[in-house]
Formats: sequence, structure tokens, C-alpha cells
Amino acid sequence: MELRALKYLIAVAEHGNFTRAAEALHVSQPALSQQILQMEDRLDAVLLDRSGRTVKVTEAGQAYIAHARRALFELESGRRAIHDVGDLSRGAVRLAMTPTFTAYLIGPLVAAFHARFPAIKVNVLEMSMDTIAAAIEADEVDLGIAFELARCADIESLPLFTESLRVVVADHHPWAGRDVLDVRSLAEGELALLSRNFVTRVHIDNYLQASQVAPKVAVEVNTISALVEIVRHSNLLTILPEAIAGQAPGLRNLSLASPPPPRTVMLLRRKSAYQSAATRALEDIVRREAVRWML
Repeated sequence: MELRALKYLIAVAEHGNFTRAAEALHVSQPALSQQILQMEDRLDAVLLDRSGRTVKVTEAGQAYIAHARRALFELESGRRAIHDVGDLSRGAVRLAMTPTFTAYLIGPLVAAFHARFPAIKVNVLEMSMDTIAAAIEADEVDLGIAFELARCADIESLPLFTESLRVVVADHHPWAGRDVLDVRSLAEGELALLSRNFVTRVHIDNYLQASQVAPKVAVEVNTISALVEIVRHSNLLTILPEAIAGQAPGLRNLSLASPPPPRTVMLLRRKSAYQSAATRALEDIVRREAVRWML
């Protein structure tokens, strides 16, 4: 059975429509339909229910597509293994991380990797934690950097370092001279925070709630770069990973007497997946770079 037919079947299942699947695959709709009909004939099973306006996958189709996806995944891993170059004279690697890490970790990490392996292309993707997990399971990325995930059977999590949160203010802020803050003092100021779709914001909210502090949140933003600029040019407070303010000019970290619990930063990879020489090299650089954030 041709691999093309498996791809056609999966595309129809995803789009729920022969025409849209054909357009996505850049093939004619009759050719796609004929391939799937021949597949059903060889298997002696109906894989797709064509009776309604939307094409639906039958129970037999669902079982078969699950195996087809795994087969295509393994074949793609095999293709990458064949083309892997052990001397790292060429190749590519895909790295995903959450936005907080692109704010301070990605620069030194890619610089160190490129200096050592200039012929390897690095594809960096900024994703949410849930998206990273799905991408690793689907072999869309080779490695991920995020916080510890809920238990995922197919993903291996390797601890890198712990990340601490700090109150961050501008150098000109009236509190800039303080060394340590009581968490209750946050109720006296106005905060600018990341929006609630950030895992860091959830961690902050849980900490403030546990501390029985309800500060005024004057600004919410969905990018760390915007948050840094707002705090730098105002008297608003924020809470961010210590390393971000440590690298950003014009900002100062303030400690909390009872700080939020530190979080463990993890290197994520798919269990039993093929690892190219480029992936292994990047993992080595990630571990070496992680040492500087442990200090």
C-alpha cells in the first residue's frame, strides 16, 4: 500500500471533506477519492462515512488511522536517520520554548550553539507549554524547554535549573533602593503583569492568593518585551523571572521576604525518538548553558 494513500486518508479525516483535503495536498479530488476507495477495497473495510455533508471517520477508520499515523512517524524518523550527518557539517534542529525563556535564555543558547556548530540550522519556536508537549509527541520539534509538565507517557523531562521570581521595578522607582519587600507591600502599589494565558501569571496569582494579597493590576500584556518596556518607563511594579531584569538595563530586582516557590526548568524530549547528531549537540549545549543559571 502506498504511503501517499495513508496521507490522503489522514488529510480527509482532519478536514472532514474530500475537496479541502485535496486542496491542502495539492492533488485532484478524484485522484484522492480513488486512492482511498482502493485502500478500503484492499482492506475490505469502510474507513470513511460519506453519507452526510461532512465526511466522518468510521470506527474501523479511527483504528486504522491511529496505526497509519504511527507508521508515518516512524518512517519520517527513519528518513531523518539516513540523512543525519555525524560530523555536524550540515543539518537542522528544532527547539521550542515558552516565552519567558525566549526573553533571557534563547540569546546565549543559540549564540553558544552557532559558535560551535555554524553549519547547523536552528529553528526556534515560541510556544505555550501545552503546545510544546503536543509538538514533541507529534515529532514537530526535537527538544523543548519549559516547566515541568503534567505526566506525559511519551515525553521525558530532564531538570536543568530552578527559576526564581522577583519583584521588578525601574531604576527611578521610589522602591528601587529597597533590598527586601514584604509581600503585603504589593497591595500599596500598582502592577503590570503578563496576561492569564501565561503559566508564569498563573504561578503569580496563586502566590498572591496564598499570601492573601490583592494588589491593583493596572496593566496586562501578552508579551514580555512590552511588559519590560512599560515597567522601565513607569512607576508600575511587576513580577518576573530574576534573569530577565538582570539582563535588561534600567530595571532592578527586589527580593520578597517570603518569595514564590521556585520552579524547575525542564528539557523535554520524546521518549525513544530518534535523535540526530544535531539534536544531541544542541542538548549538550543546553545542559552547559543551564549551569550559568544555577549560580
